[in-house]
Amino acid sequence: MPASSVVDSDYHFAGGRLAMEQLMAQAPGITAVFACNDLMAMGAVTALRSRGLRVPDDISMVGFDDIPYAVTTWPPLTTIAQPVEKIGTRAVSLLLERLGEPEAPSRREVLAPMLVERESCAARE
Repeated sequence: MPASSVVDSDYHFAGGRLAMEQLMAQAPGITAVFACNDLMAMGAVTALRSRGLRVPDDISMVGFDDIPYAVTTWPPLTTIAQPVEKIGTRAVSLLLERLGEPEAPSRREVLAPMLVERESCAARE
């Protein structure tokens, strides 16, 4: 991915809006955005609307976290949900195992995220 397609910003609504403004200046003609979290995605959608652009008609948007507000935005935000309960449960289990066997080798577990398809993405021709 070209560096002009990546923008760093604060992880909140205003950061998403500012990042979207910068991204539109750096990479005109983009058709899709993946934001670091749902709040940033919502801010990015606001920036797009201020320029008269429509999600998903002009630009598709995907967030991350599946916060409760993601379903209440317009359009409802497509997002990536993490299995937070499973992550917490496994973390506690692994910690208890480590306390019981401090010399056991460490291990890594990956719990798969889930795509939550809503209405902020569209196929491009």
